[in-house]
Amino acid sequence: MKAKEYLGQAYLLDQRINSQLEQLTALNDLATKCTSTISDMPRNPNRAGSRMADTVSKIVDLQEEINRDVDELVDLKMEIIGVIRSVEKKEYRVLLELRYLCFKSWEDIAAEMNYSVRWVHIMISRALAAVDRILES
Repeated sequence: MKAKEYLGQAYLLDQRINSQLEQLTALNDLATKCTSTISDMPRNPNRAGSRMADTVSKIVDLQEEINRDVDELVDLKMEIIGVIRSVEKKEYRVLLELRYLCFKSWEDIAAEMNYSVRWVHIMISRALAAVDRILES
């Protein structure tokens, strides 16, 4: 696995967690909506409770999945931090952390490091080459 691919795993997992959190919010919103139908037809008294229980069960399952993914993200970030710390040049370490752990844009990184965007792109190429060497060893 190449350095860019390896380091990019955290971003993809972070995006997945954000998506799951949005889904959880939508499910919670649905679960808190109360609707009742007025009818003179007899109904099963357990049906509404069963639907609510199913919804709550799905919410709990999604929360557990999110917790597993968050644990995985923390472990992955710790692993990536270890690799980044192995990079010799401090500038490269900062650049890699800003991009692959903080998920900042190139423009934000350039502004924060007081470099041009062009120079940041040159540096990231060198930093990724350094990570490739670490991953190969």
